[in-house]
Amino acid sequence: MNRIADSELIINKRGAIYHLDVRPEELAETIITVGDPDRVKEVSKHFDKIEYKNQHREFITHTGYIGKKRISCMSTGIGPDNIDIALNEADALANIDFETRTIKEKHTALNIIRFGTCGSLQRHVSVDTFVAGTHGLGLDNVLHYYRMENNEEERQLLHAFNTHTQLATGPVAPYISMASGKLLKNFTDKYHQGITVTCPGFYGPQGRVLRMGLAYPGLIDKLTTFEFGNHHIANFEMESSAIYGLGKIMGHHCVSLNVIVANRIAKEFSKDGAAAVESLIKHSLGIIADSSI
Repeated sequence: MNRIADSELIINKRGAIYHLDVRPEELAETIITVGDPDRVKEVSKHFDKIEYKNQHREFITHTGYIGKKRISCMSTGIGPDNIDIALNEADALANIDFETRTIKEKHTALNIIRFGTCGSLQRHVSVDTFVAGTHGLGLDNVLHYYRMENNEEERQLLHAFNTHTQLATGPVAPYISMASGKLLKNFTDKYHQGITVTCPGFYGPQGRVLRMGLAYPGLIDKLTTFEFGNHHIANFEMESSAIYGLGKIMGHHCVSLNVIVANRIAKEFSKDGAAAVESLIKHSLGIIADSSI
């Protein structure tokens, strides 16, 4: 067996993985990820029981129960680079033996469900409504550092997207990964479904103009008008593509659930974002608790 070096898998003095500061027994197999560290307590307040509370930097993890279902809620911070840390370390907690520093023979497939906020790219996907992403389409570069195989549908979608947007003719190299069908099928009632685009920033990468000019001034229109078969782009944010891509490579089940706080086409913003997020949390937790997830 190949031992993973101390420099590659960093375990602290209490036997917890470095960034998350979580031990293997402190993480459930169903994990809700949120960007905002303050949002963890807004999720875990709905738990019937909390077993563990861990915090290191922006990574806060609460693990407990809703009924008999064990769930962890983990904050990742903002951006795909933080997702690289959070998902690699969650996978390590599930699939690496910390005593021997070797990969376990039996693989554990985690259920990873993002609760997030996002911007709508379709006029009919209005503020305060929910989106379940059928695919994560990344404009960031995290997945370019890993080997990922696309299926035929993903390859066709990506080819059509690159042809439509012409982004791949420049320094941006989009990638795509599907949501877990096992998870996605649970989130249909009250959820729009469509492709979720992940951007590596909030301003220029999402087409916002303050004091700097844009390299891709027509990006929003290109995203909004993209269609391939029955697929369209519903929304964009800053985490989902990395969750979907890394999760697929590591054999986990992933889905991203987002509430619309801004409609970039109608130029509208939610009048009560906190209430919208709470509505997403309560409705989605109810489905998770009552399903076979």
